[in-house]
Amino acid sequence: MKLQTIVPLQKAEQPIDYSSKMLLLGSCFVENMGERLDYYKFRSLQNPFGILFHPLALENLMERALGDKTYQEDEVFEQNGIWHCFDAHSDLNAHSREALLNHLNQRLQETKAELENTTHMIITLGTAWVYKNIASRKVVANCHKVPQKEFVKRLLTPEEIQSSLARLVDLVQQVNPKANLIFTVSPVRHLKDGFVENQQSKSHLITALHSVLSSRAQSRDVSYFPAYEIMMDELRDYRFYGKDLVHPNELAVEYIWEKFKDTWISPDCYSVMDEVDSVQKGLQHRPFNPDSEAHQTFRKSLRTKITYLQERYPFMKFE
Repeated sequence: MKLQTIVPLQKAEQPIDYSSKMLLLGSCFVENMGERLDYYKFRSLQNPFGILFHPLALENLMERALGDKTYQEDEVFEQNGIWHCFDAHSDLNAHSREALLNHLNQRLQETKAELENTTHMIITLGTAWVYKNIASRKVVANCHKVPQKEFVKRLLTPEEIQSSLARLVDLVQQVNPKANLIFTVSPVRHLKDGFVENQQSKSHLITALHSVLSSRAQSRDVSYFPAYEIMMDELRDYRFYGKDLVHPNELAVEYIWEKFKDTWISPDCYSVMDEVDSVQKGLQHRPFNPDSEAHQTFRKSLRTKITYLQERYPFMKFE
């Protein structure tokens, strides 16, 4: 008996392995995938400017990082004693203008260095709704709880999104033609925009993204992973959502991760991932008697496992 429809997946031709370097950008869902890549000690940089929900914010980051367009004093602002930038997530803040500017420009340098050397970029698009700051006439990445009256909200057209994504791909490939770009659409529903409005948003993202993919049909370096479709089709049940009934819960994230692993991670890595998992679980272990002989033997065995992994993969760091 068939109890669910399964989204067909095709094995990646250039999969991720432990020699890969990854850059993860986009909505909060990309952080779910990033946490697992980090857990298994793959080399990756995740959202250097914090969560970025829409394509224009991602394109802007690429342009600034690769064009060495450093942030200036008039591009940051103070609110309630904290300094922010409309191009970055609210987590990227500081108590002084100088500190924030230094932080932003350092992140730009890190992003550029990663872009020039990355083998795989995972980009998750969250929404097509954007907010334009009236004073600056710029579309912002985050409103930072600035009063709504200072913004105009609008829905990006598929054509605008397509143009933005094509520009993003071109920027990356100009500095790193060997990079593999993996696009996804976040399965998180943005219901604060409205139920119908959320569906409009996702449909615009999907339409634009597949137009970009179609235009590069002969290229193997731009791909799509159907995280949104897996959530909507294979996991179409509220038991796979968190208490807010909007975000995928841990079980759903793990399910989609397993699909991503099967598609994009080389099977040659699986045994190493099992070793890393064993070490991670050992580090999380809390003994009843830390001074017992059995625990000391366990700790010695754990140190041996870590040393063995680090001899083969010196970039792996364990707490």
